[in-house]
Amino acid sequence: MTTETYYVPAQSKWPILASIALFMITFGAGNLINSLSADAGGGFGLILLLAGALFMGLILIGWFGHVIDESHAGLYSDQMDRSFRWGMSWFIFSEVMFFAAFFGTLFYVRNLSVPWLGGEGAKGMANILWQGFESTWPLMKTPDMQAFPGPQGVIDPWHLPLLNTVLLVSSSITVTVAHKALKQNRRSQVSLWLAITIALGAAFLTFQAIEYAEAYNELGLTLHAGIYGATFFILTGFHGMHVTLGALMLVVILLRVLKGHFKPDHHFGFEAVSWYWHFVDVVWIGLFLFVYVI
Repeated sequence: MTTETYYVPAQSKWPILASIALFMITFGAGNLINSLSADAGGGFGLILLLAGALFMGLILIGWFGHVIDESHAGLYSDQMDRSFRWGMSWFIFSEVMFFAAFFGTLFYVRNLSVPWLGGEGAKGMANILWQGFESTWPLMKTPDMQAFPGPQGVIDPWHLPLLNTVLLVSSSITVTVAHKALKQNRRSQVSLWLAITIALGAAFLTFQAIEYAEAYNELGLTLHAGIYGATFFILTGFHGMHVTLGALMLVVILLRVLKGHFKPDHHFGFEAVSWYWHFVDVVWIGLFLFVYVI
């Protein structure tokens, strides 16, 4: 009976460096937001935010490169593979909770806060704050139109949002086909379907940018357009950031495939990124339904 070994890496500098980069990102983002709200420009905050993001990018390149070298050296056992899988599972769970908080905010605002301000429900007395305010959703007329003018219109869900839904659902199919091809060791098809997946993700981000430009310039739908504008851009904006990160991870995986990495029975790096991409796609379906359609 053989005893399975568990590789314990030597002391690493990467975690402390990543903590410093995260502090730079967080502190820079907070400073930027506060400066913008005070009409101070936010130059220092923006510089610190971008520097932290660049620092974090370099750290991830070095850290994951070190992990890849260890894997190729045969240092990882089945137990280590299970550790990676649990780690990725908990990471995706944390992302689920992240978006659950924002979806919960949307639910609270739509079904509780706005109706209360309109005089409905158990706390309808809140209507005395803005007498005459009518509860509707999307909220086109805010309680304080002078400070937060409502949007002149909302995004039509059956044009760009529907197209983006088709693009992301299709990308889930293509990355699954790529995964199946990898299991069958058909590497040229893996590269092809991965490239198609990346192209679909890039098309999604392009149409999202077009949609944002239309919202700002033609519909008056901005972060200052009341609670509807705030929830719209927080939910879709954070999702767009996750799509961007997922697309970058897919690019890295494609480069690794082209370099001959991964085996039909040993390719968790590929699987982890595909899990993340499927998660991003599922979140978008929720956004399409609850932000655009319902």
